[in-house]
Amino acid sequence: MKEKKLSGLTNEELLNEAKKMKSTAIINATLIGVLIGILIYSIAVNNLGFLTLILLFAIYKLVNNSKYNKREIENLLKERNLK
Repeated sequence: MKEKKLSGLTNEELLNEAKKMKSTAIINATLIGVLIGILIYSIAVNNLGFLTLILLFAIYKLVNNSKYNKREIENLLKERNLK
């Protein structure tokens, strides 16, 4: 399935994307917190090792996982008076 441009989304689809972004942000924040905890433990016990690099890569991927830009969605919601 191809990604639609934000301006091409209907009002309902745009509201659904905003809801998905909120729930995804909460889940990502929780996972990042857990991974940082494991990272700190890994550094304290083993110094810098392979596990540390894997965890850093996983945190990076979670942070940059967004399908659409959050500001673009917020601007479109304001333009269409949907919030």
